[in-house]
Amino acid sequence: MNNVISGFKLALLCLILLLTTTISHARGVYQANDAFLAEVFNGTLPQSDVVWMKGDVRQTVADILGHPYAGLRIRYWREGQRSAWILEEIGKEEPITFGVVINGDRVEQVKVLAYRESRGGEVKYPAFTQQFQNVGLVDNRLDKHIDGITGATLSVRAMMNVVRLALYLDSSISQS
Repeated sequence: MNNVISGFKLALLCLILLLTTTISHARGVYQANDAFLAEVFNGTLPQSDVVWMKGDVRQTVADILGHPYAGLRIRYWREGQRSAWILEEIGKEEPITFGVVINGDRVEQVKVLAYRESRGGEVKYPAFTQQFQNVGLVDNRLDKHIDGITGATLSVRAMMNVVRLALYLDSSISQS
């Protein structure tokens, strides 16, 4: 009987260790903000600028995100028709940091820079993020269907909202 109990305890311990390493695997900083910007602009970083969260912009941003934006401004970097945005959005409970590059009103690139959730980190892989290439915005909706990931619904939703936000903000600064 003691061998059965010891075997059960060992199996339970192994299961707990396996789950712990699997859960913590998703978390991490995958690329520093400065490194992302240096990569986007080939090492020559343009001066940053800001979009102030006021009036119609504040309301549209809240509509896109599904909640009010916490800050007073959003910083971006622009060179010609290309702009880069480093934005955060809550997945399930923790913020996810995204880098989004917009070129001529279309998504050029989206990257997960830092992931703090325990699950759903599959959104960081190029197999998922490549779906966003060349996506645009029509009536504040993405003009292309994005396939989700089972078990990462909230992370996928956060990324879609951030991409919509970057496209909207880019169009708002292009019009001003």
